[in-house]
Amino acid sequence: MAQSLLEKYSAYLPLNDRTPMITLGEGNTPLVKSESIGKELGAEVYFKLEGCNPTGSFKDRGMVMAIAKALEAGSRFIACASTGNTSASAAAYGAHYGLTTLVLVPKGNIASGKLAQAIAYGAHILAISGNFDRALQLVQTLASRYPITLVNSVNPFRLEGQKTGAFEIVDALGEAPDYLCIPVGNAGNITAYWRGFRHYNQAGKSARLPKMMGFQAEGAAPIVMGHPVENPQTIASAIKIGNPASWQFAVAARDESGGRIEAVSDEEILEAYKLIARKEGIFCEPASAASVAGLMKLAREGVNLRGKKVVCILTGNGLKDPELAQQIADIPLQEVSADLESVEEAVSSLWGR
Repeated sequence: MAQSLLEKYSAYLPLNDRTPMITLGEGNTPLVKSESIGKELGAEVYFKLEGCNPTGSFKDRGMVMAIAKALEAGSRFIACASTGNTSASAAAYGAHYGLTTLVLVPKGNIASGKLAQAIAYGAHILAISGNFDRALQLVQTLASRYPITLVNSVNPFRLEGQKTGAFEIVDALGEAPDYLCIPVGNAGNITAYWRGFRHYNQAGKSARLPKMMGFQAEGAAPIVMGHPVENPQTIASAIKIGNPASWQFAVAARDESGGRIEAVSDEEILEAYKLIARKEGIFCEPASAASVAGLMKLAREGVNLRGKKVVCILTGNGLKDPELAQQIADIPLQEVSADLESVEEAVSSLWGR
């Protein structure tokens, strides 16, 4: 049996003899080399498939650490605010380890695949008539008044777990990449990856540090705009956040690494979303595609990527938001009779390609 994430990186995590070495099989996600996009850009591009985690997103890396420390402290009740992925992850780990899980989600603004997960895992779900930022305010107040462990990324152990993604990239490539492209919503992940790269660099595991290139959705880009967005809007629901909890940490990661945090439009996100699926065979959720949309935007802006090593973090599986793939389909679903002649006629145009 392979080592768990906590066991594998125990030397770099805040663990002690009382911390249970729990796991649902998180981490060790594939780093897949691009066969199409990289060639077009003249770069060596890799995709980190965080959708291969147990609940289909990167959140499991941080959640296993947060839950381990909650169990260590004797907690029996966990809670979070979520646009979807955090609620799925918290509910799964809560179910596995016998914890009562409360999640607050913005009503009507959570993808069906993610809500289905939280329901299936038995979480207590409150859909509030407000956005994610309001949900986080409410759950933070609850955690201050009741014996509840808050497992959003404001919990420092979440970011400690998430930084292991950077360790895995260096372990796989033998060195840090030149650029790390990553979606930015609540800004915990860009913060965590930068900490991970710095930690490995300080430990002598890598000789260099990457430029951190974060990308927000244009309609939910408070860091880019320099002020909170009261009513964020984007098709990428996972990064539909107007006042990121890790804002200042993300800015520090950008500045310390010599990187950027920029905005990409929903149109650019959807273009990348389709391109990743059709040219690379990888189905990611819309927010994940922001990393690739951002990379393509950098190329259009004249950033010299030729010969550079680039890793794009694909934060979640496309099955998190199955409706979107159907909504933007431009290859029609055809109904035909169940006979060979009808099938041959329907696909005859393919033979000439």
